[in-house]
Amino acid sequence: MAADPSPLHGQRLLVCVCGGIAAYKAADLVRRLRDAGADVRVAMTESAQQFVSATTFQAVSHHPVRTTLWDAGAEAAMGHIELARWATRIVVAPATANTLAKLAHGFADNLVTTLCLATTAPLTVCPAMNHCMWLHPATQANMALLRERGAQVIGPEDGPLAEGESGPGRLAEPAAIVAALPA
Repeated sequence: MAADPSPLHGQRLLVCVCGGIAAYKAADLVRRLRDAGADVRVAMTESAQQFVSATTFQAVSHHPVRTTLWDAGAEAAMGHIELARWATRIVVAPATANTLAKLAHGFADNLVTTLCLATTAPLTVCPAMNHCMWLHPATQANMALLRERGAQVIGPEDGPLAEGESGPGRLAEPAAIVAALPA
């Protein structure tokens, strides 16, 4: 008897990778989402590309990776709108303080924020940042606004951070993100 398919089987997930050191974990997240049966596409901010390459995400997603609004070929067909409509859920991981602020206030100044604003798909954000940034009242107010608008928030976790400090701000582990995503 075959096992029941994963609740993510057949979902079209757009993973948006932002520029923080936790971007390296997003490649594992994409792999795990594909293993769970989801069709995964990836969009990256310019800052994310300072930490990990689009080639890595293309290899694990098996799809071209979008990195800019200014891709003449993709945008001839309004590619950002097409991609925003394609997704059944958008997962922003890692979600930096900067991107969370932009999402909370409706900015659309890069590919990731534009995709999030142009979709009707549910939004999941997976914050990752220094603990002081996470605990800052501005970040907490932005998170409250995103939650109020229906965004699912996964994490952050408490523990050692990249700069050698410890506290809340670690990206949730990819397996935990996959497990927390709704069917």
